[in-house]
Amino acid sequence: MPKEYRTIQEIAGPLMLVRGVENVAYDELGEIDLASGEKRRCKVLEIDGGNALVQLYENAAGLNLGSSKVRFLGKSMELGVSEDMLSRVFDGLGHPIDGGPEILPDERRDINGLPMNPAARAYPQEFIQTGISAIDGLNTLVRGQKLPIFSASGLPHSQLAAQIARQAKVRGTDEPFAVVFAAMGITFEESNYFIESFRETGAIDRAVLFMNLANDPAVERIATPRMALTAAEYLAFEKGMHVLVIMTDITNYADALREVSAARKEVPGRRGYPGYMYTDLANLYERAGRQKGRAGSITMIPILTMPEDDKTHPIPDLTGYITEGQIILSRDLYRKGIQPPIDVLPSLSRLKDKGIGKGKTRADHADVLNQLFAAYARGKENKELMVILGEAALTDVDKLYAKFADEFEAQYVSQGYRTDRSIEETLEIGWKLLRILPRTELKRIKDEYLDQYYDAN
Repeated sequence: MPKEYRTIQEIAGPLMLVRGVENVAYDELGEIDLASGEKRRCKVLEIDGGNALVQLYENAAGLNLGSSKVRFLGKSMELGVSEDMLSRVFDGLGHPIDGGPEILPDERRDINGLPMNPAARAYPQEFIQTGISAIDGLNTLVRGQKLPIFSASGLPHSQLAAQIARQAKVRGTDEPFAVVFAAMGITFEESNYFIESFRETGAIDRAVLFMNLANDPAVERIATPRMALTAAEYLAFEKGMHVLVIMTDITNYADALREVSAARKEVPGRRGYPGYMYTDLANLYERAGRQKGRAGSITMIPILTMPEDDKTHPIPDLTGYITEGQIILSRDLYRKGIQPPIDVLPSLSRLKDKGIGKGKTRADHADVLNQLFAAYARGKENKELMVILGEAALTDVDKLYAKFADEFEAQYVSQGYRTDRSIEETLEIGWKLLRILPRTELKRIKDEYLDQYYDAN
């Protein structure tokens, strides 16, 4: 039986100091018994001799220094995992909130997980089809990759996240595919939107949802992505599933880290975020990947809103260092009515070359991708020149490139949030757009592909 302490010395906001403790470790869970019989949970943040600084999971209202008791449970936070988690909705601490029964776990796992041995990692190389042309065609997602979406306040990243979660699949295989969705610091309306979106399409049957709302405690927000990744690791590496983990919004998670750090009076780093935020984010992101000799995989799409649309803000900046590329949403495209407003030029998937080509997507994919990028970049330049110098200053070919840029945004990028395109459809739309330009301009595509696809119509 764990020893009980009645030595609560001080309570300051979400923190509590307990004196005279023995054999208590960092990150250990505790339970507080209130005089009313209510139980509250806490976690050890710091140990200094016999003093334990603990963080409350709930608020401090009703806590009495004299009559409240604390006992430490000798373990850090755990999640009971089982295949029965599929099609269920949990709160940020892993308790069911969908009205269904408690999960009977196959095992209980520490939510902090174990780092994956770099030598045991398998290289990501299988294509994952999201059904979204701007991702599949130009910034291809590969199994085991970490590909974040950089959004901004007011942009439709929630719709994009729900679309990817509904549509994503590994092609040409009947291996089981699951989605683990972790939402942090979202509103009740957003939570409802995600749950209904999963239910109406039947995608919830292969999904596990963790929902942490904006009015939940900050310390719970820090646990939510770890809960989701623990469930993903179990499904991927014990049950052999391909798991796509979508986490939104990493900015809310980082703000919770800053809040807890400020409460502990730690020395702040850039913009007030703790100096260890890089390490903390890396601990999350690096749990994605593939392992040699294991069938399953974890592919991760973290979504973050860039404060003040600033790419150099610490959260997108550090995320960009750890992950393999980024998908960037553009406010200009959003204003034009492009859905989803993915800006393909600054977006990048560093592993795209590994997941495309013959036997994976199609032999002409790499050439089409390069030509579309080049033509769109030149088309945007020509449109800017047209604004400054007037249309008369452009050659006929320049005008074709400007037309290409408009058509590319309208037909290729803008597809709405309900359209699920196969990679063949995406490539065909690419060829259709390239036919706007004369064949002599398509210098990045091999003649054999031009003969086969450009001259087909």
